[in-house]
Amino acid sequence: MEISRSLSAPLRTLERDGLLLRTVYPEAPIRVEYELTPLGETLRGPLKALTDWSVQHIKEVLEAREEYDERAGKR
Repeated sequence: MEISRSLSAPLRTLERDGLLLRTVYPEAPIRVEYELTPLGETLRGPLKALTDWSVQHIKEVLEAREEYDERAGKR
């Protein structure tokens, strides 16, 4: 899987922050794999909670967006 430049920069930042481990395999073409570090693993719970909240409240968020867009369009 080819990773675009727009994705590689955030991945490098996560690596720098100690959340990801990046392994480069000197093949043709070069292969790069990413995995969570132990520190990155600690984010699984909070990210799952955020995902669960998002799924539970998506209808309200979409309604709020529509209301906002309607107000913004009336100006």
